[in-house]
Order: sequence, then structure tokens, then C-alpha cells
Amino acid sequence: MHRVKGGIIREKLTRLRRGEPPRVLDLFAGCGGISLGFQAAGFRIDAAVEIDPIAARTHALNFHGHEPPEVLAQHARSRDITSVEPGEVTADLGLGDPERAFDVLVGGPPCQAYARVGRAKLREVADHPSAYKVDPRGNLYLRYLHYIRVTKPLALLIENVPDSLNYGGHNVMGEIAELLEKDLGYRARYSLINSAFHGVPQMRDRVYLLAVHEEVDHEIHFPRAIKHMVLPSGYGGTRSVALKFVDLFGSDAFEEADHGTPDLPGPVTAKEAIGDLSPITLHLEGKLKKGAQRFQVPTAYPRQLGAISAYAKTMRTWAGFEAPEDGLRDHVIRYLPRDTDIFRAMPNGAEYPAAHATAVRLYEEHIQNREQRGGRRLTAGEKTMIFRTMVPPYPVGSFPNRWWKLKSDFPVRTLMAHIGKDTYSHIHYDGAQARVISVREAARLQSFPDGFTFCGTMNPAYRQIGNAVPPLMAKRLAETIMDSLRRACARPAVTRRVPVAAE
Repeated sequence: MHRVKGGIIREKLTRLRRGEPPRVLDLFAGCGGISLGFQAAGFRIDAAVEIDPIAARTHALNFHGHEPPEVLAQHARSRDITSVEPGEVTADLGLGDPERAFDVLVGGPPCQAYARVGRAKLREVADHPSAYKVDPRGNLYLRYLHYIRVTKPLALLIENVPDSLNYGGHNVMGEIAELLEKDLGYRARYSLINSAFHGVPQMRDRVYLLAVHEEVDHEIHFPRAIKHMVLPSGYGGTRSVALKFVDLFGSDAFEEADHGTPDLPGPVTAKEAIGDLSPITLHLEGKLKKGAQRFQVPTAYPRQLGAISAYAKTMRTWAGFEAPEDGLRDHVIRYLPRDTDIFRAMPNGAEYPAAHATAVRLYEEHIQNREQRGGRRLTAGEKTMIFRTMVPPYPVGSFPNRWWKLKSDFPVRTLMAHIGKDTYSHIHYDGAQARVISVREAARLQSFPDGFTFCGTMNPAYRQIGNAVPPLMAKRLAETIMDSLRRACARPAVTRRVPVAAE
């Protein structure tokens, strides 16, 4: 793979020394969690590549909604990175030469089927312009590397799940870091970080790789924790499995995440994150119907009896994404009439086995009351029919984590993309409301500000949120990259002497 030479890097640094903001290309952009964090840290979001058309519209609306309609339409186009070239992106958006268009690349390429590429073939395959077509899913990393080679960024960020450290016998992030260092001229480090230590009200473990070109900086480190907590035991086990290959083979590029010290403030809790939003009771009043929930009716903020949390204030006052004056249009929930009584009665912090047991108890109480009121014993067939309408059908041992009722004084668990299917993994801590979290509450728990708009209906919005990198976590990482760029700009520019040919 061709090394990224220093000339274009120095040219880009000269531009930054003039006070112009670093320009970002977001690959696998989704709705824009990384973009939002980088924008908040002083970067400019110039382009994105995203295959999902709804997520692409969301990204365009939030970062380019101020542009003329024809420009906005180009930004809103869905683009498949396996078929679109960097030059096509810059041509569509009027950004000129792709080699000079961007300063920073960010994104989270999925690692499915990566093991089919493997360490030994990585350089050979990555250098072949059509290699990704052999297995587009597994080779999406190769497309990311191709974009690096073409656009020659000053710095880059890669995000992925913990399994990328131990995937099919490969430490994917370690191998990518090695290639960046040895073949492309970048200093790379990666770490397994939980976002709860960085002000996000969510215990979300993800691997982040940061890299800067060797002309920019020779050292790059990850941000220090600003919150402290003891992660539940399940997270420790997951991290141990993920780090197995890092510990086994060692890696100079790996950096242990900072978890802070007990003198730091505790994590942002669920109540601090969403407790200031209006209660939802339409389902208790018989006014919520089955069907796609659209974002048409605004929900006003309740009158506050006391001060809102610092986190809620941040979500309401985020520069450029301030709270809408007429209220939130996506504070809507899923229609789940069977489960209302279960949500109300199950304990906080309880999982599916406790939910199932609660449902069985409610069923037994219902049968007893029916028989007492009717003066007769119900038949087995009648009991079976009632059981099916009151008790969830999932086996207790198969999906122990399928349901979870939030604890008001604790961060929430990881929001996943499939939250759009049922939302049982995040049942509201307030039993009186007896419901799952709303779209806007999911956004708050992922650290999207209240003025950030999601396109589509409820299910696509949940999916976009679950797929995103928490913007506050992205902002912390962006600040680290910005520090490296500022240090580079503070150094005197190096003038390269060009030999004069003899006459």
C-alpha cells in the first residue's frame, strides 16, 4: 500500500495555521453521532457516506439543512461505499480534488467476515483496488483504508464493537493499527472505552482507534475519564474476552482506558438524563393505537418544580441544536398493551426472568379474581387463552437480558440498533408510567441533544440512535485529535529546499 507522503499533509497544516477549521469526511456515517461530536469540538462536517437512505437524510438535515435545496439534496443521497469512489463524493458536493478536500476521516466500518482477509493478506488485498468486491461486508475496512490512501487525512478515527479485538482469531484493530503505522505513515493507538466514564448516561463499551500522520504528531493518547464508577460484573467478563488477543500477543498500539478515581463525580444517571421530560400516559388512557408512530405532535416540556440536571441542561442548550420552542416531536413510545401491568409491577433493575415471573403472578391473580367473581372454575382452554394474552412467550433461559427495567440512579445499558424492534431492553424506571422509553429518551441516553432531528418514523429513528456513536463520547475523542492538530500548527512550518538544476 502506498505511503501517504508529507507534502499534502504540510499543505493541509498550512491551511489550518490560517485559522480555518479542520474538514471532516464521515464514512459509515449513520445519522451523525460522530459528526455531531466533532462539530462540537470545532471541526467542520463537509461530507458523509451512508448507505441507509433515512439515516443519510437525517445526517444531511442536521449538518447541511441551512444549504440551498439542491446542495442539501446531494448531501442527503444514500451512498454505498463499496461502489462510490472518493472523487465521486467530492464531485457531487463540489469539493474539488479528493486529495485536498478533507483533513480528518471518521467512521465505524463493520468487521463481519474480516477473518477471511486476515493479517497475512491485509496489505496485499488492501492494495488491490477491487479486493473489497470479494466479500464486501468483511472488506469494508479495506474501503476505509482506500479512502485514507486517496484523501490523505491529517488524522482519523475508527470505531467498532469489542469483538473487533478478538474476531475469528484476529485482533482487527491491532492489525489495522499495524498497517497504518508501517505502510501508510500514521501513528495509531486504540483502546476499549466505556462511554459512562466520559459523561454519557450509558454503559457502552466500544473500541476506538485514533491515528495522526507522522508529520502531525508522534504521540496520541486517549482522553482521561471525567466520571468514575464500578462497572457491573458482566461488563468485566465481556472486556476480558475482548482483550484476550491484546494480552496474548501484546500490542504497542493498545492503550488501557482510564477509569478515573473515586474522587471523580459519579456517572450520569438515567434520571439525570431523562427525568425532566414529560410523563407519557396516553397508553394508560386508551389513546395510543397500534401503527407507525410519526413525529407530528409536539410535546411541551413540563413546568419544573426544581432545577434540572446539568446533563439535561446540556441536552437542551447544545449550540446549534437547542431545544425546540414548541416542544419535542419524537417523545413517542411503542404500543405494547399486553405488557403495561408487567412494566408497572416488575422491580427496577430486573431482567426478563423477573418480568416473566411477574407476568405469571399477575396471571394467577387474574384467574383467581375471575373465578371468584364468576362463581366457577375456568376451563383449561380458557386459562390457556388468558395465559397467552398476559404472559410473554419467550423462554426464560434463552433471553435473560431481553428485558431490563432501568434504575433511576444508575446509567443504562448499551442501546443497540434492534431497540427499534421492541425496546424491552430499556423499560422506563418510573413504574407509574408503565412503558418503554420514547424515541427522544433513547436519543437523550445516547447523548443526542433535543434539537437534533431524526427522519423517518419511530422504528427507523430508534435504529439510527442505537447504531450511533454517542456524540459526547465522539466529542471527547475529537478534542484529543484537535489537540494534536493544534500542537502541529504551533510548530514552525518547515520549508523544504528544492535543489536547483545546474544550467
